[in-house]
Amino acid sequence: MTKLAPYWWDDVPRPALPDAAVPPAADVAVVGSGYTGLHAALQTARGGRHTVVFDAEDAGFGCSTRNGGQISTSVKPSYATLAARHGPQRAFDIVKEGQRSLAWIGEFVRGEGLDCDFRVAGRFHAAHNAAKFRVLVQAVENQPRGLEVAAHIVPRAEQHAEIDTDLYFGGAVYEQHASIHPARYHQGLLGLARGAGAQVVAHCRVDGIARDGARFRLTTARGTCLARDVVVATDGYTGALTPWLQRRVIPIGSYMIATEAMPQATVAKLIPRDRIVSDTRKVVFYYRTSPDRTRILFGGRVSLDETDPAVSGPLLRADLVKVFPALREVRITHSWMGIVAYTFDETMHVGTHDGVRFATGYCGAGVGMGSYLGMRVGQQVLGLPDGRTAFDGLPFPTRPFYTGRPWFLAPSIRYFRLRDRLPI
Repeated sequence: MTKLAPYWWDDVPRPALPDAAVPPAADVAVVGSGYTGLHAALQTARGGRHTVVFDAEDAGFGCSTRNGGQISTSVKPSYATLAARHGPQRAFDIVKEGQRSLAWIGEFVRGEGLDCDFRVAGRFHAAHNAAKFRVLVQAVENQPRGLEVAAHIVPRAEQHAEIDTDLYFGGAVYEQHASIHPARYHQGLLGLARGAGAQVVAHCRVDGIARDGARFRLTTARGTCLARDVVVATDGYTGALTPWLQRRVIPIGSYMIATEAMPQATVAKLIPRDRIVSDTRKVVFYYRTSPDRTRILFGGRVSLDETDPAVSGPLLRADLVKVFPALREVRITHSWMGIVAYTFDETMHVGTHDGVRFATGYCGAGVGMGSYLGMRVGQQVLGLPDGRTAFDGLPFPTRPFYTGRPWFLAPSIRYFRLRDRLPI
């Protein structure tokens, strides 16, 4: 029987936090207890601010414990694309901020002594056709000055040293990308925030945020809380509580499966250097080994509209077998999904709207950037100059008539799948 729950939860069950009353007042109220919210709370609590974190579900119920545990430099648009939008200096700063986030999360995990299987594994980014391989070669060989990262090209003739498949046309290895056990990481972060004095109130949905003089009144079914500063950290789970943000983020389901446990030698043959793996499709596959190197954890988008993990599991398994035909007889033990937040400009955003702070729109790169920007927002609440980021105050686009339900998602996916099949 396939479990319709994240593989990560086998190791790290949902936290059983003590029932907590809603405090009548706090210095800082954080809505959302994923990476962004907890990092913001950790900063403000360590800075001496009475901090309360609200979540509608268990702490970390959302994508912070459902993702693939892959960490990159996070920024999707190229430097050239960003320069055309924001000018060369702002573009440089944005790309640099992504690189800084990757270095920072390793320093944070090591500095705090978190036991979360963090590893600089490197990423094999596979070309799904010959044209995309040429694009990768150009990108690696012509990196903008000052923004170079450690990377090298792997031609198709040598790709079996990275991955045991003939599906791809070679690829690029980004040597500093990392892997992590996302639920162990979240568990450690939750412990740090609570240890610093932050109060985490789970199963307590915030139904309203309104000005009340110089403070904000947060309304829940269990009482109200007055707070001087509010941070909204709901990302893919952003809803009607913040309609301005809801109009600017696109919730997209990302689906994953885990294979049954296999001999380590079998798994090592599939991904010999234990890289994290992604490919150049717009409708991307991403996958890796489990931290104990006994399973393949495989993710991607398998349907035009959102579906149930009971439906997505067999579809993802079929895609997995296309990559690794040797796994044709291997069972799937877990199938699950989480919701990520995309933005119309494929860029994450940090800012303030009507006095409420936010960081959101990680476009599938929330492990590193959600952590990093949560930390920066916490510093901003404290008034620290280190809190400034290259994402602060970027124009945050929406679309006419968009209110948070992505009616355009199915035709967009259909279009991108068609493009992925073309040899360009």
